[in-house]
Amino acid sequence: MRQITVQVSPGYGKQVLQLAERHDGRCLSLTSAIGSKGNIDSVQALMPNRSVGDLLEELEKEVPLAEVSLLPSAMLSLQLPTDDIPQSLQEVQPRSSIEVFLQGVQSIGSWPSFLTYAAIAGVIVWIGLYTNSVFLLVAAMLIAPFGGPAMNVAIASARGDVRLLKRSLLRYFVALAVIVVVTWLLSMAFGQTIATQQMVSASEVSATAALLPLAGGVAGALQLVQSERSSLVSGTAIGMLVAAALAPPAGMIGMAIAINRPEMITSGIFLLLLQLVAINIACASVFRLYGLNSQGAVYARGQRRFFPIALGFSALALALLLFWQFFTTPDLLRASRAQEAASIIQTVIKNDSDISLVETNVRFSPSNIPGQNTLLSDIYVQPKNGQTLSSESVSRRLSRQIQTELLESGFDVTSLVNVTLLEPP
Repeated sequence: MRQITVQVSPGYGKQVLQLAERHDGRCLSLTSAIGSKGNIDSVQALMPNRSVGDLLEELEKEVPLAEVSLLPSAMLSLQLPTDDIPQSLQEVQPRSSIEVFLQGVQSIGSWPSFLTYAAIAGVIVWIGLYTNSVFLLVAAMLIAPFGGPAMNVAIASARGDVRLLKRSLLRYFVALAVIVVVTWLLSMAFGQTIATQQMVSASEVSATAALLPLAGGVAGALQLVQSERSSLVSGTAIGMLVAAALAPPAGMIGMAIAINRPEMITSGIFLLLLQLVAINIACASVFRLYGLNSQGAVYARGQRRFFPIALGFSALALALLLFWQFFTTPDLLRASRAQEAASIIQTVIKNDSDISLVETNVRFSPSNIPGQNTLLSDIYVQPKNGQTLSSESVSRRLSRQIQTELLESGFDVTSLVNVTLLEPP
């Protein structure tokens, strides 16, 4: 339930009461008051979430010069007898589409504070990447102002609001640019010359990279449309989920520019575009399912045909990005390809009758060798049944078998294998 107050010219109060009652309003009251422009009728009512937009639309059509105040906090409307209260509280309704839209528009703060948060997030994400501090990366995700623009892009797509879409996209890319510039300046100021471990981790893309923004878009949309008492996840957590996929790649791009690592820059740009497109597809679709469209109260700017166009363009962009990812292997599939290589190595050793696998560590080298993707494999094995084996012969034989198997499996990489034979006591 939402508390709504409507102030109208004298004589229109009863008409507003009838409209509110027609839309299942409760606790209706009409009082006369003195406003800034003279005498007024003030009507208060508790309205179901689903009816707020319809009531506003009828007020706009039938009541001239109505001023509306909508309390954003949910109200608990309890109807006696007390035995009916638990059942009534279980029937929690989602927010009205007009409230979702207004909440998104209201999240657009002033430019100075927005840019300040983006710059602070850039400093923290740089420290986290530079010092390999995971907890600082988490702190940067909490501060980075990406959640609002990403959600507003989806709201604009769902309701066909071109003006809101332009403003949201501008804020999205400006925030990214601020983080890139801040991290680049810090890397240059501190004389950074090599990629850190966290930079390498942030640049390695998995085949499942598109699932995170799709899940984040659905979660973000559900958090916005659900009533605060029925949502199990806070808005801060959703914003962090969105920023988790954006802050580290943005910071990595700035640092990669400073140390001249074009493959990391490419990986970061791919991730940032993938997040925006996938979040928009998932989030806008959920908004439409919950009734956010181009028609309704204060939706004068909405264009009916814009949603299918925006969704189609986003789907095409997602398809192109996935094509780029899967057909430029291994540049944008390093994490997944490393796992596949580890699986192949384990199979090769499992079929060997003389040795047993102790541990294997497969990764792409962070070294910057032009035109070369280096796959490093550190493998530890031990003899079976207490056999005495030559370390050199085992290393040579296994290295040859593993390199041949990787080549036959389509790994267009420079495979470097290091086999260590461990002798148990």
